[in-house]
Amino acid sequence: MWKSVSALLVWGVSTAALSQALVLETWRVDDEALWKAQFLPRFQALHPEITLKLQPQRSADYDQGLAERLAAGKAGDLITCRPYDQSLRLFQQGYLLDLTELPGMENFPSFAKAAWQTDSGAQTFCLPIASVIQGFYFNIDIFNSLGLTPPRTRADFFAVLEKVKQDGRYLPLALAAHDSWVVSELGYQNIGPNYWRGEDGRLALINGQARVTDAPYVAAFRELASWRPYLGEHPADTTEAQAVDAFAAGKAAMIVAGSWSLAQFTGKVNFGAFPPPVAREGDTCYFTDHTDMGIGINAASPNKEAALKLVEWMASADFAERFSNSVPGFFSLSNHFFELKDPVASTMMGWRDTCDSTLRLGAQFLTRGEPSLTTELADVSQSVVLGTLTPEAAAARIQQGLASWYPPQKAATKRARLCEADAPLSTQATSAGIGTESPFATP
Repeated sequence: MWKSVSALLVWGVSTAALSQALVLETWRVDDEALWKAQFLPRFQALHPEITLKLQPQRSADYDQGLAERLAAGKAGDLITCRPYDQSLRLFQQGYLLDLTELPGMENFPSFAKAAWQTDSGAQTFCLPIASVIQGFYFNIDIFNSLGLTPPRTRADFFAVLEKVKQDGRYLPLALAAHDSWVVSELGYQNIGPNYWRGEDGRLALINGQARVTDAPYVAAFRELASWRPYLGEHPADTTEAQAVDAFAAGKAAMIVAGSWSLAQFTGKVNFGAFPPPVAREGDTCYFTDHTDMGIGINAASPNKEAALKLVEWMASADFAERFSNSVPGFFSLSNHFFELKDPVASTMMGWRDTCDSTLRLGAQFLTRGEPSLTTELADVSQSVVLGTLTPEAAAARIQQGLASWYPPQKAATKRARLCEADAPLSTQATSAGIGTESPFATP
């Protein structure tokens, strides 16, 4: 297959005088100006015959809209790829070009490519571009005025919340409790890895060696519920935009945050970042460093040769440095070395040196059936933080949903019924045999 692609590239060079216009599908609605100012001039200096136009769509609408356009033959030449299962489905349906042997793919580590590979790892269908990191932002001026320091432990964290609340001038913690995905991804799945020990706990769920009703997963829900007194008078009405505005205007001491929101605060508020607090000083810390964005080529594109030139350039050190410094908070997944100019982005990337990273729980395998773990986590996390569902009931609902369709969790539930109590997660999730082999593979 790749020989035919190479032939296309050679043919493309011979017709350089012919202009080719590419369209890139993306959920990054704010990035078009950056592409025009930072990336396209450099790429077009190398390939003046190729132009690129972004076709942005709101993140909440992107997946369904893209699937509809692909099915109708109306999608762009290039696709911004979600990680794992969502893009894997597109590849299995024949919508994405196989990029396994793309020149430059060797510049990416195996964990980055895994987000856009088949279960066996034999085929890669999107070029890894960037990850995003989750944690907390804090207002440096408010902290200084109240004599506070960024919390390292959960006890420190709640002491800070309480002191801000008692002072009465600021919202202790800005959280868009109205938006269920925020409560799940930036709430439950932000603090959770320090309870279930990152990848150990995520893989234990995938392999059926732990259940969501086990103590670490329930404990994370309990902490989420304990945030409620610090979220203001009407947390159910607080949207993502309102939470962002409160922190940007200096009205909130802290906000649960993803690195993708850096640009929303830069130049508006004096802020820093800290990772999710650990249970005790000296504990190993865990944080979510989520493989977020890849780039794929529409298999039906009439401009494959031009699209391949663009994607090959995006595998270069030139693009990695430009992208990471032009879009702060999106961290290149390549092995290329470069320095980040944004101080908060640099701080967050530095957590990779001091903590262990993990992915969101629903990223891999656990969203392939119904009910989807990602959808269910959003619903129950919101209910827990608003006090309409207990942590125990939330965990039971998630576990019941997974056990209804996911083979390893079906088996885990059956085993649990035969035992009075499960073995502790610490003995389940750390065995050397835990991996990410597909639970759907034929034996």
